[in-house]
Amino acid sequence: METTANERVHCLIIGSGPAGYTAAIYASRANLKPVLYQGIQPGGQLTITTEVENYPGYANGVQGPEMMVDFEKQAARMGADIRYGLATKVDFSSQPHKVWIDEEKLIEADAVIIATGASAKWLGLESEQRLNGYGVSACAVCDGFFFRNKEVAIVGAGDTAAEEALYLSKLCTTVHMFIRKDAMRASKVMQERVLNAPNIKVYWNTDTEEVIGEKNVTAVRVKNNKTGEKQEIPVSGFFVAIGHQPNSDIFKPFLQMDEAGYIQTVPGTSKTNVEGVFAAGDVQDKIYRQAVTAAGSGCMAALDAERYLGAKGIH
Repeated sequence: METTANERVHCLIIGSGPAGYTAAIYASRANLKPVLYQGIQPGGQLTITTEVENYPGYANGVQGPEMMVDFEKQAARMGADIRYGLATKVDFSSQPHKVWIDEEKLIEADAVIIATGASAKWLGLESEQRLNGYGVSACAVCDGFFFRNKEVAIVGAGDTAAEEALYLSKLCTTVHMFIRKDAMRASKVMQERVLNAPNIKVYWNTDTEEVIGEKNVTAVRVKNNKTGEKQEIPVSGFFVAIGHQPNSDIFKPFLQMDEAGYIQTVPGTSKTNVEGVFAAGDVQDKIYRQAVTAAGSGCMAALDAERYLGAKGIH
């Protein structure tokens, strides 16, 4: 691999969602002189959401992209060195840790904070991407509120899909739930709750063919994959709940992960199995996945890194 000039930094932060930027704010205040690389999606998943109403401190709500600009500005004001670039390879086998940016620049870091997040899995429909943020969402907890007293659809068959369908059923008049097979993957108790909810209508053996709407979602066209029968169902919202993929591939040779690829941290800390490497935000959290919990874990990672560097006598 080609490498241009090496650079040595105390604290390298990979990723720029709430976790990465919060880590940068705390690390800067601790005088760790952090360098943060923003990755492929500067600002993270919040940049593809519209209104954020559940983050404390924004009394009137805030647009997701605007909120991440606020986070970035605050990190920059504290002195973080924020750069555009993608971590493409790492070597955590020896100190200092090595991280390659854009396949060419080599950074050597005494401490590394991984905040690369996760990406929602999508069905892969053109209409789904075109209407993303205009009625299409991958987070019912984030966006369900905007569909109060309306009809919505959700696709998915696991525990997350069941939880999100139940959450939506408390807000929406009807929740149309599309399941590709003739059974759900969700746990028995979650399945029972879904099937007993009076306003959740479950469609078995059903594929989503098209999300319909010009400026906003107005309907969804589905097809029964057993009978071939198609139908168009009028809805205002379409939720995709087929899972998330943590952005952790480049760390696989070195870090312990669960079967889905989420980085495992020592409970109650941001520490990974490699000394001096910390993980924060959605790359290690498959349970909560909220901006506020990601920010909290970014704070933890910076404090853990500060203590680690202090104990090593690295200033």
